[in-house]
Amino acid sequence: MKKLPAETPVYLFLGFLESGKTKFIQETFEDPRFSSGEKTLLLVCEEGVEEYETIKFSNAESVDLVVIEEKSQLTEEYLANLQIEHGAERIVVEYNGMWELEDFFNAMPEGWMVNQIMTFFDSNTFVTYNANMRQLVYDKINNTQLVVFNRYSDSMDKMEFHKIVRGISRRCDIVYERENGQADFDDIEDPLPFDINAPVICIEDKDYAFFYRDLTENLEAYIGKTVKFRGLVATDKRLSPQDIVVGRHVMTCCEADIQYCGLACVLPEVLNLKTRDWISVTAKVAFQKHRIYKGKGPVLVAEKVIICEKPEEQLATFY
Repeated sequence: MKKLPAETPVYLFLGFLESGKTKFIQETFEDPRFSSGEKTLLLVCEEGVEEYETIKFSNAESVDLVVIEEKSQLTEEYLANLQIEHGAERIVVEYNGMWELEDFFNAMPEGWMVNQIMTFFDSNTFVTYNANMRQLVYDKINNTQLVVFNRYSDSMDKMEFHKIVRGISRRCDIVYERENGQADFDDIEDPLPFDINAPVICIEDKDYAFFYRDLTENLEAYIGKTVKFRGLVATDKRLSPQDIVVGRHVMTCCEADIQYCGLACVLPEVLNLKTRDWISVTAKVAFQKHRIYKGKGPVLVAEKVIICEKPEEQLATFY
């Protein structure tokens, strides 16, 4: 039996029905720069209004199109067998907008490496989808490298789209594409709601979610700096008496995905803190080994800790 290649590049195209995925993939395969003859497996996980005209593909003979009709087909064994059967050297996926991306990630055979993720939305329906299917919108933006708003017009509120995307990810690029093909790149600046260059970076209660995300995504910018915020304590008997975790419950999408986002903290002395205590902590950020991370991670080396009252709004969000 043939073996899978050691590494197989995967290109993922996400979005809901009629968002423009098929059109973009069609144009991509028509471009001779995208293919130099590599055997490509195109997995189509939903059939929209537009159909692929494979005869127009550059190097059409090197592309095999397979339709995946049911989410239950997303298994490592099935996908691996497809790759072997078609001798695919790379995988292109038009993903079903109603399926969560984790289902595909969990089914990826060994060696499949995601090279690129692009997400498409119809500008006319995006806000409605976000209001009614927030979890699915979040899922499509959270890991993507590029968000494309198709059918954009000047009558639409670009800032509204921008804020929704940036509430989920600060890393992806955003493009607004008009009916005539003209594309506007999003250049709206997103200043953090706190001063990262201050002698002490003071984090307001309402800004903890932004702080936690930026710290974990841009840790180098915080190493050696002093931060101050109010947080909820978590303790563990397996830790030393001077080690705790401090953070907040954060809602990134909806109530179903609320999670405690905490950071390892080394106290200046044993304070006998208990889980669910609220403290005001002033600490220097370090990158070092800690048992919480089973390796290295962001560690708050506390300089001052004061037990305090819990805030009126205990849940941190991006809104």
